Amino acid sequence: MKIGIAGFAGSGKSTVFHWLTGDAPDPSRAQQGQIGKPLVPDPRLEFLSGLFNPKKTTPTRMEMLDTPGLHPTERRDNPRRLAIMRDVNSLMVILTGHGGGSLVDELRRFREELIFADLEIVANRIDKVKDLLKKSRPVKQKELDQIEIDLLQRIAGCLEKGEGAAAAHLKPEEEKLIRSFQLLTLKPELVFVNIGDDGIGKPLPAELLKVAPTAIQAPAKLEMELSELSEEDRQAFMQDMNLTGFSRDETLRKIFAGMGQIVFFTVGEDECRSWAIPKGATAPQGASEIHTDLERGFVRAEVVGYDDFKKHGSMKEAKLHGVYRLEGKTYVVHDGDIMHILAST
Repeated sequence: MKIGIAGFAGSGKSTVFHWLTGDAPDPSRAQQGQIGKPLVPDPRLEFLSGLFNPKKTTPTRMEMLDTPGLHPTERRDNPRRLAIMRDVNSLMVILTGHGGGSLVDELRRFREELIFADLEIVANRIDKVKDLLKKSRPVKQKELDQIEIDLLQRIAGCLEKGEGAAAAHLKPEEEKLIRSFQLLTLKPELVFVNIGDDGIGKPLPAELLKVAPTAIQAPAKLEMELSELSEEDRQAFMQDMNLTGFSRDETLRKIFAGMGQIVFFTVGEDECRSWAIPKGATAPQGASEIHTDLERGFVRAEVVGYDDFKKHGSMKEAKLHGVYRLEGKTYVVHDGDIMHILAST
């Protein structure tokens, strides 16, 4: 999963990137974007690894792309800056949670920049396909071109109304048709409010949660400073400041879940590993994360939920208590499932 970290200049997004990834911002990558790959801590994987004692333990990683900050007033260069993250899976929007500005207004202006950038892409493509229709082309190709124009004009209508491409409610085949355009307003979004010291202990504004229900908050700059202290001093300071809910590990888990991701586990003496998949994915789709051959030849999955496995302590006991089961191609994977994929060769 690749996440684009974006926001206006001065929002503190590079500080958030530094805190979450552990990688200091590289000035030479300021215009191209910088990649960091933090692990997603999961106590469940630690428990399984301790039980199976494998040769290797592999947690899930997130790939985070720190992008150039957008200009709040000079918009002409913003589409280029946003283009850097068109290949990401989802967006994490950093809002300035200090200074007294309106978070709702800042988010609205950021979403307008996404719409503006997408509309430029869609309008250019419409003009190009219209030119193609004027040329001598096979009838079948012209029919496909007209289908594409109709779809793009529908999306353009949504963008022009300020609603984003998601408001077009695209069918799977329509999404596939325009996938190569990598429209930003179709990507999942998580709002991260970068609060200052004065925001600690305060809830997010209700008006923000109306337009961004999954928004999270943390004092990234303060957390960066705390990371330089000894663990004892850090814990004491965090307790005094009521910062127990702002740990880096917990924030990474919130981001992971907020992006609509879950994990399943594979276990054994050779390796215990967590695999990231979108919520709602089926067992064959999960199998494809391990290897595409497992999806093509999928027969069934042997599954036990993590809580059931932990309760009974072993696969043998899980089977005896009837919580170790066989699932077919339509099974929707649950967060924490331990799976063994059976596939034909």
